[in-house]
Amino acid sequence: QVQLVESGGGLVQTGGSLRLSCAASGIIIKNNHMGWYRQAPGKQRELVAAITVGGTTNYADSVKGRFTISRHNAVNTVYLHMNSLKPEDTAVYYCNINPPWPHYWGQGTQVTISS
Repeated sequence: QVQLVESGGGLVQTGGSLRLSCAASGIIIKNNHMGWYRQAPGKQRELVAAITVGGTTNYADSVKGRFTISRHNAVNTVYLHMNSLKPEDTAVYYCNINPPWPHYWGQGTQVTISS
């Protein structure tokens, strides 16, 4: 059974930083394209950062230059480093494979940026 457990969210001020973690079990992250997604209130879930099996990364224009996706194969964990946070980054953040598999969604981690 695949489990993806997100953590590291919180409440920070504009301009602050956070590091999100996605601990995986039942799946080997280095063998899968992985992504970080977010869903803001009243909006659809969107892909914000992705990392391929080969290590290539891609970002949504809205986060490019501020967010960095990485993975630590030894602990089977994907990270999202977020800097220069803005109020519009407020959302629940999830990890999943890319493209996402519906049954792999976890509970996510809430990120709230105060202005």
